[in-house]
Amino acid sequence: MSKVALLWFVYAMTESALKMSLIGVLQTVPPLVFGPFAGVLLDRLEKRRAMMVIDLVRTGLLASIPILYLFDLLTLPWLYVLVFVIAVFSMAFGPALNATLPLIVKKEQLTGVNALMQSAMTIGQLLGPALSGILIAAIGAQNALYVNAAGFFISALTKIPLRLPHVRAHRTSQNIWTQAAKDLRDGIRFVFVKQRLLFLLMIVASIFMLGSTAFVYLLPVIGDRLLHVGAVALGGLWSALGLGILATTVWLIWKPQQTVCTRVWMIAVAAAIASGAVPGLLMSESVWLAAALIVAIGATSGLITPLVSASLQEKTPKDLMARVFGLFNTGTMVSSMVGMTAFGWIADRFGPGVSLVSIGVVNGVAAAVSMVVLPWCYRLAKASTHGGESLRRAS
Repeated sequence: MSKVALLWFVYAMTESALKMSLIGVLQTVPPLVFGPFAGVLLDRLEKRRAMMVIDLVRTGLLASIPILYLFDLLTLPWLYVLVFVIAVFSMAFGPALNATLPLIVKKEQLTGVNALMQSAMTIGQLLGPALSGILIAAIGAQNALYVNAAGFFISALTKIPLRLPHVRAHRTSQNIWTQAAKDLRDGIRFVFVKQRLLFLLMIVASIFMLGSTAFVYLLPVIGDRLLHVGAVALGGLWSALGLGILATTVWLIWKPQQTVCTRVWMIAVAAAIASGAVPGLLMSESVWLAAALIVAIGATSGLITPLVSASLQEKTPKDLMARVFGLFNTGTMVSSMVGMTAFGWIADRFGPGVSLVSIGVVNGVAAAVSMVVLPWCYRLAKASTHGGESLRRAS
């Protein structure tokens, strides 16, 4: 909600599309630059308190924008500063939340809980902009920001009843900067050296995000230029995408949690289906067939993040969790931005059909990489099982 309200507020204030678009840039930079460093800090903080502080800071900063505007104290540079700081705190919330889940639920529940969290985010992404638009039309952009601020405040209140164990990262140096650098190296070493299977899963997720995020943003172009549908039918196609994601969520919640190797297999199948469904839109002769394909695309995209997130949470020590998710979120954010830019340019330069085929190829690459990873995964699982049996016999 806040993203739409801020964009509209800046546009009403400046009547400049360029100055409005800078809001999106300022909201994107913090995850790219500070994501891994946020994980270092969050691994040393109590997660419930950290998330409450993040929500309360966002409440105050967001509410300060219309207050300053009311007293004619808000200048555009200060507005950009406030938006940037809000984005910094918002960027830290994701790793904190992902690091909290293993402290609340059992390992065998991680996939379902991640799927449930994704469905809540999907519903928010679908309903949030519409609700924000209704509020802007009814009470104005500045008052809509008050409502957004109240939402963050309520979010902080809901965390008061939580009682979480505090897992503090081990300290080896008294110098804060030396310790921070060591913590960051430990997180990077864990992903890139100690747990290369997790690193490969991150790569698969990033490759898939390269195409799936671009498809979401290209959907209006696809509806207009390829399917030749109006606004109402386009809204139905958006709903079809959300329906596919929600269907996957329900299935993951109902299904018993799988082993890591089974999850890799599921990711490969999902990416392979998407590699055929996305370019398949070029051959769809009706809106209904296009909607069915988009449901399938949504279902496949809904699988990747819960499966990869559950694998990271299952294999990562709790005192490293925020750092690992900081790296993961940064990687997927970079991939998403590259995908949106590259496939948007392809659609403008060569047409949306070429862009769809290119997205299908990228999904096929994600499926191929998953299949390459699968034998290695089974070997690691077998070695781990034999090692566990040897330890039990020795004891």
